[in-house]
Amino acid sequence: MAAPLDTEPKTIAVLMPGDMGHGVGRALGEHGYDVVTCLAGRSDNSRNLARVAGMRDTGSFNELVQQANLILSILPPASAVGLAKDIAIAMTETGAKPVYADCNAISPATAREAAGVISKAGAQFIDCGIIGGAPGRGVGPRFYVSGVDTAPMEALDGKGIKVVPIGEEIGRASALKMTYAGLTKGTWTLHTAVLLAARQSGVLDELLDEFAFSQAQTLAAMQARLPRLPADSARWVGEMEEIAATFTDVGVSPGFHEGAAEMFKLLAQTPFAEETRQTIDATRTLEETLTACATHLPPID
Repeated sequence: MAAPLDTEPKTIAVLMPGDMGHGVGRALGEHGYDVVTCLAGRSDNSRNLARVAGMRDTGSFNELVQQANLILSILPPASAVGLAKDIAIAMTETGAKPVYADCNAISPATAREAAGVISKAGAQFIDCGIIGGAPGRGVGPRFYVSGVDTAPMEALDGKGIKVVPIGEEIGRASALKMTYAGLTKGTWTLHTAVLLAARQSGVLDELLDEFAFSQAQTLAAMQARLPRLPADSARWVGEMEEIAATFTDVGVSPGFHEGAAEMFKLLAQTPFAEETRQTIDATRTLEETLTACATHLPPID
Protein backbone atom coordinates (compact mmCIF):
# COMPACT_ATOMS: atom_id res chain seq x y z
CA MET A 1 0.00 0.00 0.00
CA ALA A 2 1.26 3.47 -0.87
CA ALA A 3 2.79 5.38 2.01
CA PRO A 4 1.05 8.54 3.33
CA LEU A 5 2.20 11.71 1.60
CA ASP A 6 3.97 13.00 4.71
CA THR A 7 6.39 10.07 4.83
CA GLU A 8 9.44 9.34 2.65
CA PRO A 9 9.86 8.64 -0.16
CA LYS A 10 7.45 11.18 -1.58
CA THR A 11 6.33 9.72 -4.86
CA ILE A 12 3.93 11.64 -7.09
CA ALA A 13 2.30 10.22 -10.21
CA VAL A 14 1.51 12.53 -13.11
CA LEU A 15 -1.01 11.22 -15.64
CA MET A 16 -0.35 12.10 -18.38
CA PRO A 17 2.96 13.64 -19.51
CA GLY A 18 1.58 16.11 -22.04
CA ASP A 19 2.64 19.75 -22.23
CA MET A 20 1.34 20.70 -18.77
CA GLY A 21 1.86 17.26 -17.21
CA HIS A 22 5.49 16.91 -18.14
CA GLY A 23 6.17 20.49 -17.05
CA VAL A 24 4.63 19.82 -13.65
CA GLY A 25 6.50 16.52 -13.40
CA ARG A 26 9.81 18.15 -14.18
CA ALA A 27 9.22 20.94 -11.64
CA LEU A 28 8.32 18.47 -8.90
CA GLY A 29 11.35 16.34 -9.74
CA GLU A 30 13.58 19.38 -9.45
CA HIS A 31 12.19 19.90 -5.95
CA GLY A 32 13.13 16.43 -4.79
CA TYR A 33 10.02 14.39 -5.49
CA ASP A 34 10.12 10.97 -7.10
CA VAL A 35 7.84 11.50 -10.12
CA VAL A 36 6.29 8.52 -11.88
CA THR A 37 3.87 7.98 -14.74
CA CYS A 38 2.44 5.14 -16.81
CA LEU A 39 3.34 5.14 -20.50
CA ALA A 40 1.47 1.99 -21.53
CA GLY A 41 -0.27 2.82 -24.81
CA ARG A 42 1.02 6.38 -24.90
CA SER A 43 2.36 8.15 -27.99
CA ASP A 44 6.00 8.68 -28.89
CA ASN A 45 5.53 12.37 -28.07
CA SER A 46 4.32 11.53 -24.55
CA ARG A 47 7.21 9.14 -24.06
CA ASN A 48 9.67 11.79 -25.14
CA LEU A 49 8.12 14.42 -22.85
CA ALA A 50 8.27 11.99 -19.92
CA ARG A 51 11.95 11.33 -20.65
CA VAL A 52 12.72 15.06 -20.86
CA ALA A 53 10.95 15.60 -17.54
CA GLY A 54 12.82 12.74 -15.86
CA MET A 55 9.61 10.87 -15.06
CA ARG A 56 9.85 7.18 -14.22
CA ASP A 57 7.56 4.75 -16.07
CA THR A 58 5.83 2.23 -13.78
CA GLY A 59 4.56 0.18 -16.72
CA SER A 60 1.06 -0.31 -15.32
CA PHE A 61 -1.61 1.45 -13.27
CA ASN A 62 -1.46 -1.29 -10.64
CA GLU A 63 2.22 -0.65 -10.07
CA LEU A 64 1.66 3.10 -10.18
CA VAL A 65 -0.98 3.20 -7.43
CA GLN A 66 1.22 1.02 -5.22
CA GLN A 67 4.17 3.39 -5.56
CA ALA A 68 2.49 6.80 -5.52
CA ASN A 69 1.38 8.84 -2.52
CA LEU A 70 -0.46 11.33 -4.73
CA ILE A 71 -1.82 11.08 -8.29
CA LEU A 72 -2.25 14.18 -10.43
CA SER A 73 -4.66 13.60 -13.32
CA ILE A 74 -3.72 16.07 -16.10
CA LEU A 75 -5.12 15.15 -19.51
CA PRO A 76 -7.84 16.18 -22.00
CA PRO A 77 -11.21 16.60 -20.25
CA ALA A 78 -12.99 13.91 -22.28
CA SER A 79 -10.66 11.34 -20.70
CA ALA A 80 -10.97 12.52 -17.09
CA VAL A 81 -13.68 10.18 -15.85
CA GLY A 82 -12.26 7.25 -17.83
CA LEU A 83 -8.88 7.66 -16.16
CA ALA A 84 -10.52 7.90 -12.74
CA LYS A 85 -12.28 4.60 -13.44
CA ASP A 86 -9.04 2.94 -14.55
CA ILE A 87 -7.23 4.12 -11.43
CA ALA A 88 -10.15 3.05 -9.23
CA ILE A 89 -9.90 -0.46 -10.68
CA ALA A 90 -6.16 -0.51 -9.95
CA MET A 91 -6.85 0.67 -6.38
CA THR A 92 -9.41 -2.08 -5.86
CA GLU A 93 -7.13 -4.76 -7.28
CA THR A 94 -4.07 -3.73 -5.25
CA GLY A 95 -5.58 -2.27 -2.09
CA ALA A 96 -3.47 0.87 -2.52
CA LYS A 97 -5.29 4.14 -1.88
CA PRO A 98 -3.15 7.14 -2.93
CA VAL A 99 -4.73 10.59 -2.89
CA TYR A 100 -6.23 11.43 -6.28
CA ALA A 101 -6.27 15.04 -7.54
CA ASP A 102 -8.27 15.67 -10.71
CA CYS A 103 -6.53 18.64 -12.34
CA ASN A 104 -8.50 18.61 -15.58
CA ALA A 105 -10.56 21.27 -17.34
CA ILE A 106 -13.92 19.77 -16.44
CA SER A 107 -17.29 21.03 -15.24
CA PRO A 108 -18.21 20.80 -11.55
CA ALA A 109 -20.67 18.02 -12.43
CA THR A 110 -17.93 16.01 -14.14
CA ALA A 111 -15.62 16.63 -11.17
CA ARG A 112 -18.27 15.26 -8.84
CA GLU A 113 -18.68 12.21 -11.09
CA ALA A 114 -14.94 11.53 -10.96
CA ALA A 115 -14.97 12.11 -7.20
CA GLY A 116 -17.69 9.49 -6.81
CA VAL A 117 -15.60 6.95 -8.72
CA ILE A 118 -12.50 7.53 -6.60
CA SER A 119 -14.41 7.73 -3.31
CA LYS A 120 -16.13 4.42 -4.05
CA ALA A 121 -12.66 2.88 -4.39
CA GLY A 122 -11.87 4.17 -0.89
CA ALA A 123 -9.42 6.96 -1.78
CA GLN A 124 -9.35 10.67 -1.09
CA PHE A 125 -10.30 13.01 -3.95
CA ILE A 126 -9.20 16.60 -4.52
CA ASP A 127 -10.83 18.88 -7.10
CA CYS A 128 -8.23 21.01 -8.88
CA GLY A 129 -8.33 23.63 -11.62
CA ILE A 130 -5.09 24.78 -13.29
CA ILE A 131 -4.78 28.36 -14.52
CA GLY A 132 -1.65 29.48 -16.34
CA GLY A 133 1.04 27.88 -18.46
CA ALA A 134 3.30 24.97 -17.62
CA PRO A 135 6.06 25.49 -15.02
CA GLY A 136 9.18 27.05 -16.47
CA ARG A 137 7.27 29.64 -18.49
CA GLY A 138 6.87 32.94 -16.71
CA VAL A 139 5.31 32.96 -13.26
CA GLY A 140 4.06 29.37 -13.47
CA PRO A 141 0.58 27.92 -13.01
CA ARG A 142 -1.84 28.32 -10.14
CA PHE A 143 -3.48 25.12 -8.91
CA TYR A 144 -6.79 26.05 -7.30
CA VAL A 145 -7.95 23.19 -5.08
CA SER A 146 -11.13 22.32 -3.21
CA GLY A 147 -12.16 19.38 -1.08
CA VAL A 148 -12.51 18.31 2.52
CA ASP A 149 -8.74 17.86 2.87
CA THR A 150 -6.51 19.64 0.34
CA ALA A 151 -3.35 19.42 2.45
CA PRO A 152 -1.64 16.89 0.13
CA MET A 153 -1.87 19.41 -2.71
CA GLU A 154 -1.04 22.38 -0.50
CA ALA A 155 2.23 20.61 0.35
CA LEU A 156 3.30 21.23 -3.26
CA ASP A 157 2.94 25.01 -3.02
CA GLY A 158 6.16 26.70 -4.07
CA LYS A 159 7.50 23.56 -5.74
CA GLY A 160 7.24 25.01 -9.23
CA ILE A 161 3.51 25.64 -8.84
CA LYS A 162 1.27 27.87 -6.73
CA VAL A 163 -1.44 26.01 -4.82
CA VAL A 164 -4.51 27.98 -3.69
CA PRO A 165 -7.20 26.29 -1.54
CA ILE A 166 -10.70 27.69 -2.10
CA GLY A 167 -13.01 25.64 0.09
CA GLU A 168 -14.25 22.19 0.96
CA GLU A 169 -16.84 21.70 -1.80
CA ILE A 170 -15.92 19.45 -4.72
CA GLY A 171 -16.63 21.45 -7.88
CA ARG A 172 -15.53 24.89 -6.68
CA ALA A 173 -12.05 24.58 -8.20
CA SER A 174 -13.49 23.25 -11.45
CA ALA A 175 -16.04 26.07 -11.58
CA LEU A 176 -13.26 28.63 -11.27
CA LYS A 177 -11.28 26.99 -14.06
CA MET A 178 -14.35 26.78 -16.32
CA THR A 179 -15.29 30.43 -15.91
CA TYR A 180 -11.69 31.59 -16.37
CA ALA A 181 -11.19 29.54 -19.54
CA GLY A 182 -14.59 30.72 -20.71
CA LEU A 183 -12.97 34.14 -21.08
CA THR A 184 -9.52 33.23 -22.36
CA LYS A 185 -10.15 30.42 -24.83
CA GLY A 186 -13.60 31.79 -25.57
CA THR A 187 -12.01 35.08 -26.62
CA TRP A 188 -9.55 33.27 -28.91
CA THR A 189 -12.39 31.55 -30.73
CA LEU A 190 -14.29 34.84 -30.99
CA HIS A 191 -11.24 36.42 -32.61
CA THR A 192 -11.03 33.51 -35.04
CA ALA A 193 -14.71 33.72 -35.95
CA VAL A 194 -14.63 37.50 -36.49
CA LEU A 195 -11.55 37.39 -38.70
CA LEU A 196 -12.79 34.40 -40.67
CA ALA A 197 -16.14 36.08 -41.30
CA ALA A 198 -14.33 39.22 -42.49
CA ARG A 199 -12.18 37.14 -44.84
CA GLN A 200 -15.17 35.39 -46.31
CA SER A 201 -16.93 38.74 -46.71
CA GLY A 202 -13.95 40.18 -48.60
CA VAL A 203 -13.14 42.86 -46.03
CA LEU A 204 -10.29 41.25 -44.04
CA ASP A 205 -7.65 43.76 -45.15
CA GLU A 206 -9.87 46.68 -44.29
CA LEU A 207 -10.76 45.20 -40.90
CA LEU A 208 -7.10 44.57 -40.07
CA ASP A 209 -6.30 48.17 -41.01
CA GLU A 210 -9.06 49.41 -38.71
CA PHE A 211 -7.88 47.13 -35.91
CA ALA A 212 -4.34 48.48 -36.39
CA PHE A 213 -5.75 51.99 -35.91
CA SER A 214 -8.27 51.46 -33.10
CA GLN A 215 -7.53 48.01 -31.58
CA ALA A 216 -3.75 47.70 -31.90
CA GLN A 217 -3.26 45.68 -28.73
CA THR A 218 -6.03 43.24 -29.62
CA LEU A 219 -4.69 42.87 -33.17
CA ALA A 220 -1.23 42.06 -31.84
CA ALA A 221 -2.75 39.40 -29.61
CA MET A 222 -4.63 37.92 -32.57
CA GLN A 223 -1.51 37.81 -34.72
CA ALA A 224 0.48 36.11 -31.98
CA ARG A 225 -2.16 33.66 -30.82
CA LEU A 226 -4.30 32.53 -33.73
CA PRO A 227 -1.58 30.75 -35.77
CA ARG A 228 -0.77 28.68 -32.67
CA LEU A 229 -4.34 27.58 -31.94
CA PRO A 230 -4.59 24.55 -34.27
CA ALA A 231 -1.98 22.56 -32.31
CA ASP A 232 -4.24 22.54 -29.23
CA SER A 233 -7.62 22.82 -30.93
CA ALA A 234 -8.68 19.15 -30.81
CA ARG A 235 -8.21 18.84 -27.05
CA TRP A 236 -9.89 22.21 -26.40
CA VAL A 237 -13.14 21.10 -28.04
CA GLY A 238 -13.95 19.06 -24.95
CA GLU A 239 -13.03 21.93 -22.67
CA MET A 240 -15.52 24.23 -24.42
CA GLU A 241 -18.19 21.54 -24.08
CA GLU A 242 -17.44 21.29 -20.34
CA ILE A 243 -17.70 25.07 -20.04
CA ALA A 244 -21.05 25.02 -21.85
CA ALA A 245 -22.27 22.35 -19.43
CA THR A 246 -21.07 24.44 -16.48
CA PHE A 247 -23.01 27.45 -17.72
CA THR A 248 -26.14 25.36 -18.34
CA ASP A 249 -26.04 23.99 -14.81
CA VAL A 250 -26.19 27.51 -13.34
CA GLY A 251 -28.80 28.87 -15.75
CA VAL A 252 -26.46 30.80 -18.05
CA SER A 253 -26.73 30.34 -21.82
CA PRO A 254 -24.22 27.77 -23.12
CA GLY A 255 -24.53 28.98 -26.70
CA PHE A 256 -21.36 31.01 -26.91
CA HIS A 257 -19.11 28.16 -25.80
CA GLU A 258 -20.96 25.63 -27.90
CA GLY A 259 -19.97 27.92 -30.78
CA ALA A 260 -16.42 28.07 -29.41
CA ALA A 261 -16.29 24.26 -29.56
CA GLU A 262 -17.31 24.45 -33.23
CA MET A 263 -14.48 26.90 -33.95
CA PHE A 264 -11.95 24.57 -32.37
CA LYS A 265 -13.36 21.69 -34.41
CA LEU A 266 -12.77 23.80 -37.52
CA LEU A 267 -9.19 24.60 -36.50
CA ALA A 268 -8.61 20.91 -35.80
CA GLN A 269 -9.36 20.11 -39.45
CA THR A 270 -6.44 22.17 -40.74
CA PRO A 271 -3.10 20.48 -41.46
CA PHE A 272 -1.57 22.70 -38.77
CA ALA A 273 -3.45 20.68 -36.12
CA GLU A 274 -0.87 17.92 -36.58
CA GLU A 275 1.76 20.14 -34.93
CA THR A 276 2.65 19.96 -31.25
CA ARG A 277 3.59 22.94 -29.14
CA GLN A 278 7.19 21.95 -29.74
CA THR A 279 6.84 21.88 -33.55
CA ILE A 280 4.56 24.87 -34.27
CA ASP A 281 5.70 26.89 -37.28
CA ALA A 282 6.48 30.24 -35.67
CA THR A 283 6.62 31.97 -39.06
CA ARG A 284 3.03 31.16 -40.03
CA THR A 285 0.88 34.26 -40.38
CA LEU A 286 -2.63 35.08 -39.29
CA GLU A 287 -3.75 35.21 -42.92
CA GLU A 288 -2.28 31.77 -43.71
CA THR A 289 -4.13 30.25 -40.78
CA LEU A 290 -7.42 31.82 -41.83
CA THR A 291 -6.97 30.56 -45.39
CA ALA A 292 -6.52 27.01 -44.14
CA CYS A 293 -9.63 27.32 -41.96
CA ALA A 294 -11.69 28.69 -44.83
CA THR A 295 -11.19 25.55 -46.89
CA HIS A 296 -13.07 23.57 -44.25
CA LEU A 297 -16.10 25.85 -43.91
CA PRO A 298 -19.40 24.26 -44.95
CA PRO A 299 -20.75 25.22 -48.37
CA ILE A 300 -23.17 28.15 -48.54
CA ASP A 301 -26.57 27.41 -50.07
